[in-house]
Amino acid sequence: MQLGMIGLGRMGGNMVRRLMRNGHKCVGFARDAAKVADLAKEGMTVTTTMKDFVAKLEKPRAAWVMVPAGDSTEQTVMQLAELMEKGDTIIDGGNSMYKDDVRRAKALSGKGINYVDVGTSGGVWGVDRGYCLMVGGPNEAVKRIEPILRTLAPGRGNIDKTPGRDKKGGTAEEGFLHCGASGGGHFTKMIHNGIEYGIMQAYAEGLDILKNANSTKLPEGHRFNFDLADICEVWRRGSVVGSWLLDLTTIALTKDAALTEYEGHVADSGEGKWTVEAALAEDVPADVLTASLFVRFRSRQTHTFAEKALSAMRAQFGGHKEKSQG
Repeated sequence: MQLGMIGLGRMGGNMVRRLMRNGHKCVGFARDAAKVADLAKEGMTVTTTMKDFVAKLEKPRAAWVMVPAGDSTEQTVMQLAELMEKGDTIIDGGNSMYKDDVRRAKALSGKGINYVDVGTSGGVWGVDRGYCLMVGGPNEAVKRIEPILRTLAPGRGNIDKTPGRDKKGGTAEEGFLHCGASGGGHFTKMIHNGIEYGIMQAYAEGLDILKNANSTKLPEGHRFNFDLADICEVWRRGSVVGSWLLDLTTIALTKDAALTEYEGHVADSGEGKWTVEAALAEDVPADVLTASLFVRFRSRQTHTFAEKALSAMRAQFGGHKEKSQG
């Protein structure tokens, strides 16, 4: 299948690579062709104007937008909508607010253009591991792009089958899921990221306690000098707290036990805030997720080892760099 990609950075570029490696044709938009020369060498067709980008897509067209959420996504989607035709599909794979998806889908439906929102998780490792995809949009449009979704997703791999899953069927075991109507994909991803905040915070606080177990504030016989990299390594093997986030934390600590390259300034993508807002709207208590969000706010004023650990995790899974304090 052919797919157009707008946004060829860490995520978008690697998604194109994964698709091309598995036989799909990709057209990429970049104002500066030199910046995507490597992708061109690997087989991607490069365009430098939006008009040419749309013209090179086979009808019915499918264009994936992978740019920062907010104004950048809004402008790109609306530019595409002006050039695309009835039956074409615009896919937003970024971290958009689900309410924006609902609005855009309604606006585009008047022109007969399909709008599909895809919450995408996988970070800089997705090119090889695959991407977990949470999809929202009309059934027919989602079904048509299924070959793309199936290729980007990790597949079943060697994960043990959930008991009783045979009776349920569906694509969830493949690593992608049509979650519902427009906005449903990004709503699911929003909650996914909110949970991610909480898990990361739990690891970070636990590691901070372990690190400070040799504090002079403690009685001499109660002090311990723990090797955090070794502890994370043993937890990876058979422990109930094992996870990919723990794997990535172990990589960072093995490289530098003190995490000296991190200051501890922890950004948030916006989805943590939206998750808390959704909890408030639904009258659902979300103590852990709310607290983990507030810790990120505080990290921009004072820093602890826990916040260094959070920064290290973000750098490992998403390539996120700490913002300068200057």
